[in-house]
Amino acid sequence: MSDHPTSAPAAEDVTTAGGDAAARRTTVLVADDHPLWLGALERDLAQAGLDVVATAADGPSTVRRARATRPDVLVLDLNLPGLRGDEVCRALGDLETRVLILSASGEQLDVLAAIKAGATGYLVKSASGQEIVDAVAATARGEAVFTPGLAGLVLGEFRRMAAGGPEEESAPAPSNRPIPELTDRETEVLRLVATGMSYKEIAAELVLSHRTVQNHVQNTLGKLHLHNRVELVRFALARGLEDA
Repeated sequence: MSDHPTSAPAAEDVTTAGGDAAARRTTVLVADDHPLWLGALERDLAQAGLDVVATAADGPSTVRRARATRPDVLVLDLNLPGLRGDEVCRALGDLETRVLILSASGEQLDVLAAIKAGATGYLVKSASGQEIVDAVAATARGEAVFTPGLAGLVLGEFRRMAAGGPEEESAPAPSNRPIPELTDRETEVLRLVATGMSYKEIAAELVLSHRTVQNHVQNTLGKLHLHNRVELVRFALARGLEDA
């Protein structure tokens, strides 16, 4: 058993935004070029109540099947034949599908390349089956899940980029001005998201339920026309909310 990834609620919590327990199951596409691993992962996800709509063993077929099935979550190996995981992410950047990288590599360059390409979270394959299931469920809700230690690495890179790193020269200068589109509570939640806190930690800090924090984050994503927590962190850091 490995260290647990940053807090990911259990798979049975997965519902659509309305929270209806009878809502459709989360759809998942699994892409990996190792048949035994792919089969075991597909089985674990299906047994947990997730709907595995397709599998793929190389980059080009992953792109084709993702476009054909439009899954809620793509569980993606980083080193696929034909196209690397970060290249697959870029090729699918126009879809609503959220991407969870599941790779044998925990190298800094691989992690940052995947996140910059649009992946929502990143787990190494030493994670247990239940940890992976929980991470897929959290990814479907728009949460960013990382193997311990990687979340800090990504947050540090976002801080550098928001401070005017070479790849973000056109980013807006940090500002502590209020964000007109957001309520005071949404702004407060966004500030805590920018510090790297999990939804569970934010709920405890603000004495709110986990579901209420999720709702605030989803409302904020909609108002700011962002797609996931990764983009939300980048926005918050660019506005200087972390230090507000």
